[in-house]
Amino acid sequence: MTGTNPPVMLIEDDDALREATAQALALEGFSVEEFAEAGSALRRFDEDFAGVVVTDVRLPGMDGIELFERLRERDSEVQAIFTTGHGDVAMAVEAMKSGAADFFTKPYPSGALIEAVRRAAEKRALVIENRRLREALRHNATTYLLGSSDQVHRLDRLVSEVARTDIDIRIIGENGVGKSFLAKRIHDLSGRHDRPFVAIDIGVWSNGDAELLLFGRDRVEGLSRSGLIERAQGGTLLLDDADAVPPGLQGRFRALLENRTFQALGAERPRAIDIRIIAVTRSGLGEREPTEEGGQSLVDRLGGVAISVPALRERREDVAIIFRYFVSQFENQLGVQAAPLSKEDWTYLQSHGWPGNLRELRDFARAFVLGLTRLTQPITGSGMESPSLRELVLAFEKNILEDALRKTDGQIAAVQRMLSLKRKTLYDKLARHDLKPQDFRN
Repeated sequence: MTGTNPPVMLIEDDDALREATAQALALEGFSVEEFAEAGSALRRFDEDFAGVVVTDVRLPGMDGIELFERLRERDSEVQAIFTTGHGDVAMAVEAMKSGAADFFTKPYPSGALIEAVRRAAEKRALVIENRRLREALRHNATTYLLGSSDQVHRLDRLVSEVARTDIDIRIIGENGVGKSFLAKRIHDLSGRHDRPFVAIDIGVWSNGDAELLLFGRDRVEGLSRSGLIERAQGGTLLLDDADAVPPGLQGRFRALLENRTFQALGAERPRAIDIRIIAVTRSGLGEREPTEEGGQSLVDRLGGVAISVPALRERREDVAIIFRYFVSQFENQLGVQAAPLSKEDWTYLQSHGWPGNLRELRDFARAFVLGLTRLTQPITGSGMESPSLRELVLAFEKNILEDALRKTDGQIAAVQRMLSLKRKTLYDKLARHDLKPQDFRN
């Protein structure tokens, strides 16, 4: 075996058997901690435990099955091996179905147990390493927001503070300012970071089966289906374009916002759910239309903290920093080296209003890496100027979309994969260029 000796928590009330098993494991390089009952082992265990739990099923007080359930509440990926008498086999099989690593009936050969512990220890080592990598990635990738302006510093501090709480959040800002990115960053910095992050976008709101997609279906003739809301259990639910929630769904969402309950289709009663809600909207408090009953809108009922994301024109000193970041991304993706920034491109970068915010700046960076911004120079002696950069970028984008639609016979899922676009983003771009997927289907 390589590396440090993997620890083993051995729970066995038979003193002779416990001592013999511990000795056999120790001779194979394992670091064994012995327990005669489950309570002491449970108090000793934490989610950083890097080894394997080996436990008898029959124990005084708390039995091995209950111990396993309690351990899984603390760490769902715990590696546990059961030893059992002949009459306990059915119980051990049920534990295996719940995620136990292995079980052995007494008397068992020590060699077989050692091999099972070795396999479980390797799995546990991978679990711990993946957690460390995810944690490092979470901190490295989301330590700061791009930019150096005062607005960004204030926003970064606010996001860091609210992420540590469990309060609901409304994120307000123009299209393209990065509201959804900010919502994901809050989730990644929160205590829910290892739980699901589920986004509900405008495509769901407008879907004919929106209620089924959102709330799921209870058991009807043996069929059931979990909805997006239920899939966010323990994590974060993002309501993207929250102002677009249809009136017919707003009543059903009130219970979710106010009581954290939802009712699946066909269910007799509501179910409780543990989620944090982040609503993304283009309008601020008091700017939305009142409901038909004259009360608060759905988003305003959420309460919580409101975070306003500034438009790019309000933090011009950040444009160059973000542009360079986008350029490096596209250089890596496309495998090309961008040419030096020309005076004309620099002037445009600094003077343009960027009404499309980060999305428009990202498109400009892609065009720059591909060398398309050079086409913005005036045509000498013609008395005419070339199209604006925005027109050129849009024309280039339309060509890319048309080519992808042709290659995939208008299949949206295939276009998404080819262009690495979210479904909502792809539909927005298709609508902008009046492109209909059905026109490209054979």
